[in-house]
Amino acid sequence: MTQEFERKTLNGWLMLPALIVATLADGYGGIRIIMAIERSGGHATAAHVVGLVALIIGLCVLITLMAGFFTLEPNRAAVLLLFGRYQGTTREAGFHWANPFYTKTKLSLRTRNFNTETLKVNDHRGNPIEIAAVVVWRVENTAQAVFEVDDYEDYVRVQSESAVRHLASIYPYDTNQDGELSLRGSIDEVSRDLLSELQTRLAKAGVVVEETRLSHLAYAPEIAGAMLRRQQAEAVVAARIRIVEGAVGMVETALERLEQHKTIILDDERKAAMVSNLLVVLCGEQAAQPVVNTGTLYAG
Repeated sequence: MTQEFERKTLNGWLMLPALIVATLADGYGGIRIIMAIERSGGHATAAHVVGLVALIIGLCVLITLMAGFFTLEPNRAAVLLLFGRYQGTTREAGFHWANPFYTKTKLSLRTRNFNTETLKVNDHRGNPIEIAAVVVWRVENTAQAVFEVDDYEDYVRVQSESAVRHLASIYPYDTNQDGELSLRGSIDEVSRDLLSELQTRLAKAGVVVEETRLSHLAYAPEIAGAMLRRQQAEAVVAARIRIVEGAVGMVETALERLEQHKTIILDDERKAAMVSNLLVVLCGEQAAQPVVNTGTLYAG
């Protein structure tokens, strides 16, 4: 791949007065020759003709040299070519003069934001979703940006959309499993993966990706309602599992403490009844109504 290198140029403010003085001198020389021809009665000698031809050629050269001036704004660069061959890149802002036959391709080095189109793709589980991302990028290698791809801005757009499509296909939209990454629940990890993939894709174009972030994420309209009900059901099931796990742990702790301190000695049947009652109280959706036992613990 073409590698960028710096090309030094001359200060335009130094070259401009030099060329102006040379142009005035050329014009003054032409006036002197014309006055000499008039003094000789309008007869031009060979020396006069040669002098006029030289001055005309010099004037053409000076006019050509004037085409070498160009300006650069901050955070812009000029890629210089001479008859199709890369001659280097100038990044310094200001008024410059270079070979007038250079072809100057100017491009911006500023950080840019790019928001991809909202894409409809299938996630890892095959569910249709809508997804879009913001990509923050800038040109780092001007030679690669100009020569390695046809249009680096269009290249960034197409590759960004391709990377977002690929990212959506390797992650589920959402998950309830511990440790599993998802598009909705693992924003930082997903953004890092998207940035890494985009940087690999855009390195050929001399582009550096500074940041990526999902800007839109939703189920496709045709399944949005069904997936919302599914999420609600999964949330209820997950909550129930946690409630049961906590209740079982509390019952085990209660029985262990009773046996440890010998507060009350229960046989297996009454332990089972106690466990059943505690689980009903702890796992019920509504508060249990207590029943006060005013009799003895054991029937006579």
